[in-house]
Amino acid sequence: MKNENLHRWLTLGANMGVLVGIVLVALELRQNLTAVQAQTRHDVSAGFTDFMKLISTDPELASIRRRGDMAEELTPDEAYRYEAFTRGLFRYWEDVHYQFRTGLYAADEFNRQRDAWRAHAATAPGAVRWWCAHRAEFSDRFAEDYGTLLPGTGCG
Repeated sequence: MKNENLHRWLTLGANMGVLVGIVLVALELRQNLTAVQAQTRHDVSAGFTDFMKLISTDPELASIRRRGDMAEELTPDEAYRYEAFTRGLFRYWEDVHYQFRTGLYAADEFNRQRDAWRAHAATAPGAVRWWCAHRAEFSDRFAEDYGTLLPGTGCG
């Protein structure tokens, strides 16, 4: 009888220990998710800042981007640079989209990103033309979402 009671108390204590362990693991996972989200937000922000520094420190690239976005004529070398820059910009946006879909980017911030994409599409017919020619190179989910932001008929 005493052994039975002792065994019950020991089992109860062991079960309580397991429960406390599970709670601690859950808290640790939550803290890790918060840290990963913060790191993702920082990396996205730093990546975009670095990307935009290219424009602010290279007057020729700034001119190429402005003229390319406005669908103005570019030399073959300028068109090549515009293509590389625009591909990088859309890859960056695709990554932001992926980070959001996987839960590592907050919805309110992602919505602001989408607002910026929409504004860019509305004022950059050359970029929209580039997108329409290259959208098959991007993930289906990003391409579908970005396509909803295009002004007018988009790629029709």
